[in-house]
Amino acid sequence: MATRREQSALRALAGPAVGERLVFLEAADDPRVRDYVGLSDAALRQQTDPANGRYIAEGTKVITRALAAGHGPRSFFMAPKRLAGLFDVLADHPGIPVFVGEDAVLEAVTGFHLHRGALAAMDRPEPLALESVLRDARRIAVLEDMVDHTNLGAIFRSAAALGIDAVLLSPRCADPLYRRSVRVSMGAVFQVPWMRLDSWPADLGALDEAGFRTMAMELTDRARDIDEVAALDIPKLALVLGTEGAGVSEAVLERVSGHVMIPMSPGMDSLNVAAASAVAFWELRRRNR
Repeated sequence: MATRREQSALRALAGPAVGERLVFLEAADDPRVRDYVGLSDAALRQQTDPANGRYIAEGTKVITRALAAGHGPRSFFMAPKRLAGLFDVLADHPGIPVFVGEDAVLEAVTGFHLHRGALAAMDRPEPLALESVLRDARRIAVLEDMVDHTNLGAIFRSAAALGIDAVLLSPRCADPLYRRSVRVSMGAVFQVPWMRLDSWPADLGALDEAGFRTMAMELTDRARDIDEVAALDIPKLALVLGTEGAGVSEAVLERVSGHVMIPMSPGMDSLNVAAASAVAFWELRRRNR
């Protein structure tokens, strides 16, 4: 634990706007940091963060992107060494407590080693409406039953980088605001509009009504090479991606207007879904803007 002299020095360095809000943790059982208790991946799988209306942003870059997206912080939680890099950010959010602790205390609270040294407990934004998500979109990714948080985060990162306007999730997909998904996406889950559909695959009908052509990424007898589909430069395209292994369901394959595949070298028949999404997003990007 930082000595009183070290605490005073940090407060002075932070300036009055931040220094007065620094709370130095002396024990892991401090009730004020209950938002951060038991954040190990195993523990989080047993929690219902959406029901609690909060999520955890991890790392300076992710925190700043969450705040830039207009998400409201409940508190900040970090090691002393991370304070200086966030002074300006903390000053922009007056009244929000900043909990500071040594590595051992932080690990005891969260249940994992805090490699990036900074967390923020954030209030979840209100869910978006499908109409608003589709209004100005031309390229959409639709994820079916994707439960792997790493793949989910990686797909969001590719979506943000490669021109995808929105991501739609089937009801059984994992939570994009789960800590691992947020971290892997590098905060892209705050940049790309997304929403969870209520009825699957019936809600694909709303895409038809909005003028989207729906294509499933799946190796089938009907699948067209991605180069061939890209050459069409479809004005409004929704690409459906399935879960790792099982792929896109038969019900969806029958429902969409077409199938698309990435040609493979001999001896290989598929890519990891996150890698495949990046290739597809790039190849199917809008050429005429």
